[in-house]
Amino acid sequence: MVYEVAVISGKGGTGKTTVCAALGFLAGNVVMADCDVDAPDLHILLNPAINTTSKFVASQVAVINEELCTSCGICEDACRFHAIADSHVDTIACEGCGVCAYVCPENAITMVDHQSGNLYDSTTRIGRMAHAKLLPGEGNSGRLVTEVRKLGTKMASQEGISTVLIDGSPGIGCPVIATVTGITLGIIVTEPTMSGIHDMQRVLNLLKRFNVRATVIINKYDINLENTKAIEDYCNENDVEVLGRIKFDPIMTKSMVAAQTLPEFAANHEISRLLQKIWNRVSDILTG
Repeated sequence: MVYEVAVISGKGGTGKTTVCAALGFLAGNVVMADCDVDAPDLHILLNPAINTTSKFVASQVAVINEELCTSCGICEDACRFHAIADSHVDTIACEGCGVCAYVCPENAITMVDHQSGNLYDSTTRIGRMAHAKLLPGEGNSGRLVTEVRKLGTKMASQEGISTVLIDGSPGIGCPVIATVTGITLGIIVTEPTMSGIHDMQRVLNLLKRFNVRATVIINKYDINLENTKAIEDYCNENDVEVLGRIKFDPIMTKSMVAAQTLPEFAANHEISRLLQKIWNRVSDILTG
């Protein structure tokens, strides 16, 4: 059995990726998966060497054969996305619905596969990594997240590894839904700000809807102790375990500038020791 653990957050800037990379280093025997396909940055810390690249195709676009086209304008009238003008297709505006091909009396229009991004099988200094990136302006991020998860699970099975550690997207949209559906454990990294509290609650509700066990890490807890207490009270009231409280410390930024996880940069630092305790607790939850 392969456990999938997703590190997520309700908003950007909570330290989700930094914490995820540190936990991955401390775990020592996990497959990393970056499911933030719209704006991936886990690779900045882990510097993966790409083994294979696969094209991600999730849609089609219309192509007009000029030799067959009579410029009748039927396809242009039928296209509700205004993607056809003067018998030419705007591939950015085209949604791949296929209506134009259906109505064309000359069969001059065909639908062809359209690449939306790339999927990568990589190796990092802490192990295998599945990650991806959408091309500029492309959609279907939820489907690409699913492909990253499938690849990560496949890697884990090949290597005999029991855990895939996922760096998810912020928010509660389609990429996050695709990230958390069916996972074993969700780790929400939040911060003691009003927006941090509000968005943490939204993610907790999302995990509850998908019957995923939720835990919380409070990052930079000492910047507002009153809000930290509010987070802890809310978690206690809703039977959500707080895995730990990480204080604000410039060493986190220094480690990122050095392109290292914190445990690599400062193994004996108190935050590194705390993160080790957090991962030990996560391991207990997975095997308990």
